This record gives sequence, C-alpha cells and structure tokens, in this order.
Amino acid sequence: STRALCESLLITGFPYNIREVFEAVMIRYGTCLKASQAVRRLGSAALDLCYVACGRFEAFWEQCLKPWDTAAGVLIAAEAGAKVTTFSNRPYLPGDEEILATNGHIHDEMIRLLKI
Repeated sequence: STRALCESLLITGFPYNIREVFEAVMIRYGTCLKASQAVRRLGSAALDLCYVACGRFEAFWEQCLKPWDTAAGVLIAAEAGAKVTTFSNRPYLPGDEEILATNGHIHDEMIRLLKI
C-alpha cells in the first residue's frame, strides 16, 4: 500500500556479467538507493518477484536475467496485482534484458530512475 518512493523498500540483483555492465548497474543502484527507504539484495529473482507480489517490497528491478529466472515469479507477481514491465515501461516478456516489478503506485517514478 506504500505510495511514496521515499518510503519504499526496494529489492534488486546483480547479474553474473557484472563486470561488463558494472557502470549501468551501479548508476541505477545508487539512484534507487538515494530515492528510497532502502535497497536489499537477496539473490533470487523469482523470490524477489514473489516478495513484491506479497507486499514485502514495493519494487524489484534487475537486468541481464534469463527466462528461467523470471517466468514463475512474473506470473505470481502479475496475478497478485503487481505491474511488471521493462525499464522502458513496455510489458515484460520472458527473455527481455531487463525487468521492473512494482506495487503499481511507484512504477512511474521507478521508470524515471532506471533510465540512464
């Protein structure tokens, strides 16, 4: 039910190829960390999506995931009412390079933060 990004708890992950995309990942991480209550990293995109679905976190974003990382979690999050897109606000499809799932209230703000 959190409607303000500054009161939101966010979750993310870091890709296996972090060295190749380090700058973009760190820019997004830092921007989101400054704008939110806090950012956590647990290590499982599927679980992170489920945590957005049940309201433990207001948003999850990550890049460089594979379809098997997101397929089940996206379904669960969407069925629970989460908004799931790419960083450019296009509906997320398994295999897309990036994913953003939110409670819907902070989605537009997150889209703005993730643009670099």
